[in-house]
Amino acid sequence: MISVAEALQRILDGVHRMPTENISLAAGHGRVLAKDVTARLTQPPTDVSAMDGYAVRAADVAEVPATLTQIGESAAGNAFGGKVGPGQTARIFTGAPVPKGADAIVMQEDTEVAGDQITMTVAPWPGKFVRPAGLDFQLGDVGITANRVLSSRDVGLAAAMNVPWLTVARRPRIALLATGDEIVRPGEPVGPNQIISSNTIALMGLIKASGGEAIDLGIASDDEASLRALAAGARGADMLVALGGASVGDHDLVRKVLGQDGLELDFWRIAMRPGKPLIFGSIGETPMMGMPGNPVSSLVCGIVYLRPAVRAMLGLDPHAASQTARLGQDLPGNDLRQDYLRATASLNEDGETVVTPFDKQDSSMLSRLAKADCLILRAPHADPAKAGERVEILPLSGETTGI
Repeated sequence: MISVAEALQRILDGVHRMPTENISLAAGHGRVLAKDVTARLTQPPTDVSAMDGYAVRAADVAEVPATLTQIGESAAGNAFGGKVGPGQTARIFTGAPVPKGADAIVMQEDTEVAGDQITMTVAPWPGKFVRPAGLDFQLGDVGITANRVLSSRDVGLAAAMNVPWLTVARRPRIALLATGDEIVRPGEPVGPNQIISSNTIALMGLIKASGGEAIDLGIASDDEASLRALAAGARGADMLVALGGASVGDHDLVRKVLGQDGLELDFWRIAMRPGKPLIFGSIGETPMMGMPGNPVSSLVCGIVYLRPAVRAMLGLDPHAASQTARLGQDLPGNDLRQDYLRATASLNEDGETVVTPFDKQDSSMLSRLAKADCLILRAPHADPAKAGERVEILPLSGETTGI
């Protein structure tokens, strides 16, 4: 068996960076930017007002009250074409271009109006309430750098920069092939010796949340012809993930059948719990990952290996940021495998996160994983841990994980 760290590195070394594609700005949210976005204009294009009020020459209002004559009006999209001279002012609205000659804005609340005679009651300084040209960005500025997941703020900025198209990484196409006579799709008739296949649905969600595109190849029965026929559907995919059949039982056919079709095996056992029987290799240029059929083991392997692989294919940092929390109860020492314990999280009176593992960690209990807020990482041969000690965790909930 190899370590989790070594297995992950081999997987990351075995996947390929995705090519780029151009998409419309409207489709950009959530995609991975592959090329910097530069401004195609200057914003604002000229000096504009930050307030509703009157455009003035600050020198004319150095002493207040000061009465000026209104000679025009400037609104957003309808600028005043004249020039503000000595003793003059122009009505102006937020976002409107500042007329020539004016260098400050007096808020309308600080004025008294009598026809075209406007009395200023507050003295502004030059530049008061004026947004200078290029305050936000200038033509040619890099507004959004590549290799990031585009947020709503990012696409909004790109729109303001007059950028209608984006160059993004193509979504990795991950083909999922479930195996086993004992599983059926949700909603299908369930035989006396069968269970519902949950792995495919769960991993489709994980792949989508990670930025990939999942392809469901269906369920192969426990015979070589069925497995070979459905696996052929992975041609054109960027990775094949087989669910089940990765162990050493008589009905675990993945290594045998795909080996006959050109699978070059890199490794197949990892010192982790749950998820020991995990396969990784390649069929030609296509990476192949074989996950345990156990639902919890499969999804934990998806979190630990598949999600980082998809992120690496997109050009993102594949490594999850390390986090720690206080342990809510004592834990015994660990054996030779790295443990991923399902746990809940809460806050103590000091505002610190406290994580408490479920008492039962059986790898068949998907309900425990669904209720978990995080996985507690326990290194191989870890010493016993006492309640209150800090432990490393892998968060599962929250909008940043999507798991």
